[in-house]
Amino acid sequence: MARTNVVTGAASGIGRATKELLEQRGETVIGVDLAGSDIDADLTTPEGRATLVSEVEKRSGGTVDAVFAIAGLALPVPATVGVNYFGMIATLEGLRPLLATSDAPRAVGISSMASLFPVDDELVARLDAGDEPGALARAAAMTEEEAANIYASTKRAFARWIRRHAATSDWAGASIPLNAIAPGIIRTPMTADLTSTPEGVEQILQMVPMPLNGVAEPIATAYLLAWLCSVENSHLCGQVVFVDGGSDAVIRGDSTW
Repeated sequence: MARTNVVTGAASGIGRATKELLEQRGETVIGVDLAGSDIDADLTTPEGRATLVSEVEKRSGGTVDAVFAIAGLALPVPATVGVNYFGMIATLEGLRPLLATSDAPRAVGISSMASLFPVDDELVARLDAGDEPGALARAAAMTEEEAANIYASTKRAFARWIRRHAATSDWAGASIPLNAIAPGIIRTPMTADLTSTPEGVEQILQMVPMPLNGVAEPIATAYLLAWLCSVENSHLCGQVVFVDGGSDAVIRGDSTW
């Protein structure tokens, strides 16, 4: 039987590639994005998050088999905090009751290999505490130089959220595998300024080494996301899987966390 999937960030990049892959496999996909998808919702706002949940419930008939929380930003602005962390969690938590009615529920979110980069400890602490007003205020107060750490901070904190929640009664206890992926540099509109020329690619790969096949296309992550939310994945729990062409192995060496 075809599964019903919710994909945020479905209008472009990894989200679009994932939506198209699932549809090619005969599955039903409810796409969510700011515009250009099935549901228009701004996940930086409480209203947008509520719209996501209510509209998905209507369109799905009350049952969702898989949630792909993909929507995100890579800009050095407070909105990145809103969507990458609080919007991501609101998507997963808000749709969890609909997942609970599925025979084989699955959920996945997006971290990043940037979670290995320097972060702002105060911002991460506020994210860990679930303090959205405080986190937004901290991001707004960060200097131009410090603002470069906003993205990495959101991805580090989200990876920690996955680790802390996946094995709890709400998720593992309800037979819902919850995991995340950590992409390297992917050719998307978000990275177009960095990957549009050979010189740009060479420069970014100095920062993010990807010895296995270099910069990736979105489909490389879509295949992994699709498996993580497939019926076949019954026991992977709380993992942050790096699909990064080897940058994690290069940067962290023997360390596994």
